[in-house]
Amino acid sequence: MKHIGKIALTVTMLVNALFIGLLLLAAYSPYINPQKYPLLSCMGLTFPIFLFINGCFLFFWMIFRSSVSWFPLVGFLLCLPQIITYVPFRFSNPDIPENNIKLLTYNVMNFGGLQKVEGGNPILNYIRDSGADIICMQEFVPSGDKKRLTQKDFDDALKAYPCQAIYRIGNSKGNGTACYSKYPILSSRPLAFESQSNGSVLYEIKIGKDTLTLINNHLESNKLTVEDRMLYQEMLESPEASRKMKQDIAYLLGKLKETVVIRAKQAKTVSKEISQSPHKYIVVCGDFNDSPISYSHRFLTQQLDDAFTQSGRGLGISYNRNRFYFRIDHILISKNLQSYRCTVDRSIRDSDHYPMWCYISKKD
Repeated sequence: MKHIGKIALTVTMLVNALFIGLLLLAAYSPYINPQKYPLLSCMGLTFPIFLFINGCFLFFWMIFRSSVSWFPLVGFLLCLPQIITYVPFRFSNPDIPENNIKLLTYNVMNFGGLQKVEGGNPILNYIRDSGADIICMQEFVPSGDKKRLTQKDFDDALKAYPCQAIYRIGNSKGNGTACYSKYPILSSRPLAFESQSNGSVLYEIKIGKDTLTLINNHLESNKLTVEDRMLYQEMLESPEASRKMKQDIAYLLGKLKETVVIRAKQAKTVSKEISQSPHKYIVVCGDFNDSPISYSHRFLTQQLDDAFTQSGRGLGISYNRNRFYFRIDHILISKNLQSYRCTVDRSIRDSDHYPMWCYISKKD
């Protein structure tokens, strides 16, 4: 029986070691060049899965063989920076200084088809009442039909924001971004992306004696159709029901690896703009379509700090449909700025994204 027990212990430790290896591969996949190894660079999406499995092993060892608990703990320690990035935890929030700006980023999903509900729109009402000083929106395309939300409706609702810059982005011109600001927008221009329906816009905003470089992003979408997302949801809910599981996984991964390469190029374009900015205060925000454990996020946070990692709490899941439980909306700030109470606001579900906001102040 002793031999059987030793064999079982060895096998369990080997399985644990396998999952620790997969956890580390997922944690450090943002360092893999997507252009050379696109599939491996997508491994960051599996990070929470392997993090959870390693946690289960830790719980198992603590109950049945506490002397081996160190084993999964080593896995956690080796990717502690990624854990803190992905799921920051804190027990208190420092006071917000008086001299701050509140920034809101929100993929508005075209305001739910630009529908007017009792003469208004819940997403537009949320933005109007947000108290933000600067608002960055993605998937913003006003209608020309008065039965739906027109540019006049937006201007009337957002009278508190005298400055605005609205752009159609991508080659198809079927998508758009908007920035509404209580501060003067000195200039704005789209960045040079080769994309059918995505893009980024750079603004120079005058705040007191300082000028802020702000980049509003809608990086390359994963091109998953409604049917693709339903397939993904079906695989999660009833994996045994899919007779062609391997083909389904390969199909979805094929789409993801195409777009991760495109986003890597776009992140480099944004990074170049950051490096060349004539202004020392920089904010980069929007829908990145990438999690915090991704190449594009890591590439940009070499220059900037992640506001949610710095002052948020928990997973901060910002996409809310089809069980894609990821934080793909981000606010990044230059290292001479400090964020406070970065929040993914789950109180409104009318878009497929939750809004994200935070207070930003200069460091002393």
